[in-house]
Amino acid sequence: MLASITRLRIRSLWFLPQFFLHTSRSGKQARSSPGCLGVNVRKTQGLTFWTLSVWESEDSLRAFLAQAPHRSAMPKLFHWCDEAAVAHWAVTTREIPDWPAATAKLLQHGRLSRVRNPSALQREGSLNVT
Repeated sequence: MLASITRLRIRSLWFLPQFFLHTSRSGKQARSSPGCLGVNVRKTQGLTFWTLSVWESEDSLRAFLAQAPHRSAMPKLFHWCDEAAVAHWAVTTREIPDWPAATAKLLQHGRLSRVRNPSALQREGSLNVT
């Protein structure tokens, strides 16, 4: 089994309506995707949004990522976000990890995603977790 965490910071309120539309569609897609064992989302400081999911296998996660609507939302994040990071790691239970444990995994195993207008922290290579 595999867990996945994503942290995205939207760079402007202007992008929120489109972001929420795509987030809603992608969330519904994930919850109905074969191999998805659960999905949690949260908002933290400012315009920072997180997703946390558990999958039966890497193949089931990849199949989700490759299908619309998630696939069509991904290129938009390049323009909408000024910070973006993701991590995947093996888990031994079907339970979704708690946020502190998942955040620690992001710091340990995470990688930055490319964004067009990176924040100072993203330019420095920081996996900001606030």
